Amino acid sequence: MFRFVFRLAAMVALSISVIMAVLDATRTVAASVLVLTPLNTSWLAVSPDTRSAFETFVRAKAGPLLWDGAIAWVLNQPGFAVFAVLAFLLYAIGYRRQRRTGQFAAT
Repeated sequence: MFRFVFRLAAMVALSISVIMAVLDATRTVAASVLVLTPLNTSWLAVSPDTRSAFETFVRAKAGPLLWDGAIAWVLNQPGFAVFAVLAFLLYAIGYRRQRRTGQFAAT
């Protein structure tokens, strides 16, 4: 059950990554120059209230050092890359290895 949830979350993250990559590719073709939209810019365009609430929550619970050091760096990376890495990590958590039975058994 948990593997299914992780794989489903990975598919959602991968879908978001592809959508963000297509948006960046469209903007790149239109501008004739490489355009990589940071996750922070995309988040502020979609829902600025949740972005500010998330910043307030992290600063209150974990301290400003975590926000300024790690989370701000992640938010400045291209959105499609962040979601692609997230999709890979979630899929790796939910991955089920195939059992190899009878590989060396005499037939």
